[in-house]
Amino acid sequence: MSFLIRYTSLLWVLLLVALGSATLQSCGSDKGSGNSEGGGGLFSSDAGPQPRLDSTYIINTLRADPAFKPQLLAARRFYRDRNYQLAWFKDHKPVPQVQALQDIIAKAHDEGLDPKDYQTKDFKKLFADLESARSDTARRNALERQIDVALTGTYMKWGSDFYRGIANPRDNKNTAWQVKPNKIKLHKALLTFLGERKSRYNYYEFAPLHPEYDHLRKALAAYREQERAGGWPVLPANLKLRPGQSSPAVAALRQRLLGGAGSPGGEQPATPPTVMPVSLRDSAGRGATAPAPAEELYDTELVEAVKAFQNDAGLKPDGIISGETLAALNVPIGTRIDQIILNMERWRWLPKRFEPNYLLVNIPEYTLHVVEENKEVFSMPVIVGKALNETPIFSDKMEYVVLSPYWNVPFSIIENELRDKLVANPNYLERLDMEVVKGWGAKAKPIDPSSIDWAGVTRENFKYTLRRRPGPKNDLGDVKFIFPNSNDIYLHDTPHDELFSQTNRSFSHGCVRVKEPIKLATYLLRNKPGWDQQTILDTISRRREKYITLKEKLPVYLVYFTAWADADGHPHFRKDIYGHDKALAREYFN
Repeated sequence: MSFLIRYTSLLWVLLLVALGSATLQSCGSDKGSGNSEGGGGLFSSDAGPQPRLDSTYIINTLRADPAFKPQLLAARRFYRDRNYQLAWFKDHKPVPQVQALQDIIAKAHDEGLDPKDYQTKDFKKLFADLESARSDTARRNALERQIDVALTGTYMKWGSDFYRGIANPRDNKNTAWQVKPNKIKLHKALLTFLGERKSRYNYYEFAPLHPEYDHLRKALAAYREQERAGGWPVLPANLKLRPGQSSPAVAALRQRLLGGAGSPGGEQPATPPTVMPVSLRDSAGRGATAPAPAEELYDTELVEAVKAFQNDAGLKPDGIISGETLAALNVPIGTRIDQIILNMERWRWLPKRFEPNYLLVNIPEYTLHVVEENKEVFSMPVIVGKALNETPIFSDKMEYVVLSPYWNVPFSIIENELRDKLVANPNYLERLDMEVVKGWGAKAKPIDPSSIDWAGVTRENFKYTLRRRPGPKNDLGDVKFIFPNSNDIYLHDTPHDELFSQTNRSFSHGCVRVKEPIKLATYLLRNKPGWDQQTILDTISRRREKYITLKEKLPVYLVYFTAWADADGHPHFRKDIYGHDKALAREYFN
């Protein structure tokens, strides 16, 4: 009997505790009430099961919105991987990432993107409707499904533009961008953003994949600030100014390079330059001597600022204002802002990470960068293809260094430059130190050039190879660097070293000529036993072609950047030598 009494008492105690807990939960706790960061109401945990999606609903919803339709495949994969559960709600409550996504999109302008492109849905209204549907389970569930898919579509649209780019370089024939693409999987990136998956990439906060992109973003912010402050002055179109001379335009030049808060270039000097007499000449050449007003003197400080500007623009740093320097100074700030944005776009096209070791040729910069363990170890000037023979934009892997190479003459040169001379005199080839051979490599056999009907030769019926022998006349110089590719492009030496003194170096038929081939060959063969610099030079001196296989294939990237920035956002600009900026601008900004 006493056992039954104790047992009954225990049951009453447990019941009272349960009731008291329920009362506290419903009356005193703030769990399940209030407003979420996503803008919708928070629902208590007894509001029923979370609704689910199905593939038909996802397909129909995304196809109905032109902005979301291209993201259909990634969105289907995303929901399929999570068994068609809602992603942006938990227990009927919007997750914090709802607001995070809205905040990111609101700052799209910082990335050179337009926030309006990602605001196709009025989420403020949708969440307000969801709040009012709290007591209507069917309507609430329908809105949650609608909002969830819309948020996923918005994320996919934003993520695709931010990580892959707005323009598709492989669809745009004008850019001919053949570098291996960024293979980011947006459905997995979204899982990372939602905190449901870990990744080595900061997809959860939309961090740039490359630091160079972030540097350009800093430059974009600085130039937009300068634009809001009024931009920069335009210098007279006929201005010609040398160090020590004076001109009324110097004040505008000083403001352009040294003056004004937020001006890319520096601060206004605290003290004016000293007034001194200078020799002046008018446009007719008549001489005169007069004291120069301080504000009109092209003094040492301003000359150094001009030289720095010239360096940043890839021009000869002589401090002389005229021609290309004047034209570069007068480029409108809006044009420079667009140029920065276009080059940010190009960084989105690249693989999400480079290999630790690689070579990178930036065509408009006329420079080869050698990167080891993710750090540049050295760089050197290069010569690239002229406008009619553009160096293509692509990536591949270097496999061979060739010492004392033959130069195989392209048929276009035979057709356009040599045919008439060879018709008149087939022995003209000896004067050029050239020969015709049948076959390849060590098995190649010389052919008598007089046995060939040069007048009737076509690309289809010419079954031989015309090549120049190794030696001082060889167009490839002493070294050739091969990364086999369908473009038949490679790096090589050149006998015309004088061309490297030019600032604009687009002279080749498409291949890339390097200024320091022995340095590059020594570096590439550093891990190859028996191939130090002296051995390389000795082998070249024998004038017999020698192929050396690299120990490891080295990635090579030929890219096209007309703007880049230092880590502090200080920009550098180059000419759009092939017109790729113009072609991309038509697609990007329209």
